[in-house]
Amino acid sequence: MPYSNNGGPWGGGGGDDKKGGDDRGPWGNGNRPGGGNTQVPDIDRIVKKGQEQLRVLMGGKGGNGNGRPPSGGGGGGTGLGRGGIALIGLAAVGVWLFASFYTVKPEERAVELFLGKYSNTTGPGLNFAPWPVVTHEVEPVTRERVVNVGVNETRRGQMVEEGLMLTGDENIVDIDFQVVWNVNDLREFLFNLKDPDATIAAVSESAMREVIGRSELAPILNRDRAQVSQEVYDIIQSTLDSYDSGIHIVRVNFDRADPPADVIDAFRDVQAAEQERNRFEQQAQRYANEKLAAARGEAAQIVQEAEAYRSRVVNEAEGAASRFTSIYDEYVNAREVTRKRLYLETMEKVLGEVDKVIIDPSVGESVVPYLPLDQLRSRPGNGNGETNQ
Repeated sequence: MPYSNNGGPWGGGGGDDKKGGDDRGPWGNGNRPGGGNTQVPDIDRIVKKGQEQLRVLMGGKGGNGNGRPPSGGGGGGTGLGRGGIALIGLAAVGVWLFASFYTVKPEERAVELFLGKYSNTTGPGLNFAPWPVVTHEVEPVTRERVVNVGVNETRRGQMVEEGLMLTGDENIVDIDFQVVWNVNDLREFLFNLKDPDATIAAVSESAMREVIGRSELAPILNRDRAQVSQEVYDIIQSTLDSYDSGIHIVRVNFDRADPPADVIDAFRDVQAAEQERNRFEQQAQRYANEKLAAARGEAAQIVQEAEAYRSRVVNEAEGAASRFTSIYDEYVNAREVTRKRLYLETMEKVLGEVDKVIIDPSVGESVVPYLPLDQLRSRPGNGNGETNQ
């Protein structure tokens, strides 16, 4: 009996044709693996089978290449397709929510753009912007940023000396300073300035040149740095406000102000000489102040002494006048007595201060006229504190 091509479970010979059919087993040929009649696999059928499996995974209905559902099919393919669609939908929703929710830190602010146009500014916290219709940009606003101006550097192959500036008295000074800034209006900052650092550097350099151009060199180097910094700060802020830049200048740090490097040694010698001159001027001023104070004190003392003398003389004169008036009144009442009293008082006053020897007229003739009585009175005593006469 001839064998058919569909016998046995492996689709090969050895089977009964009564169990016929076209089932050739899972290998798609008529022989077992390793059988004697090995055939080349059907590449087209393998490709179609892979396409069917991929279609099932994507939610379509599977088949075996001829329009029939695969064995063990039924509704299993349709259920797997719905699950895949649900997973894809959930993933899409998750990606959309991830792109739509954003967080703003306390030191930041954010702007939302509706179809590329400014919508509003949001503060710290969790915010929602339905992407892609609404997008957002987050920027730090309280963080201080620094722009250095005056540092010599090379740009496009050329040495740029921003710090060399001309003063009002036609001197050159080399200045380095810093501009510290932050953002106070995020909308203006994002949409009105293309390069904030370059803009601030240009405005700051222009403001410093304006202030230095109307100032003299010596005050800039010695004592007026705070005033220069304040003037530069005001000019920079007003200029940036006119640009609607949304930038707030925190402070201007005046780091260095020196003469150019080529003349700095000579300038330091000049500065040393000026300091020496100032020292001598201060010493002379101190000496002048001391002498002037002493002279003023002496003058005040002389004035006070003169006032005291004047008062004393006036008082003595007034007292003498009162005494004379009182004597005159007494003289009017008793002329002879008053006259004699005045004579005696006058003689007492005159003779009281004269070194004299009084001799009784009765014995005066016995005294040698030429005897030096005044000298005898002035001889030293005899040891008992008495004078020899």
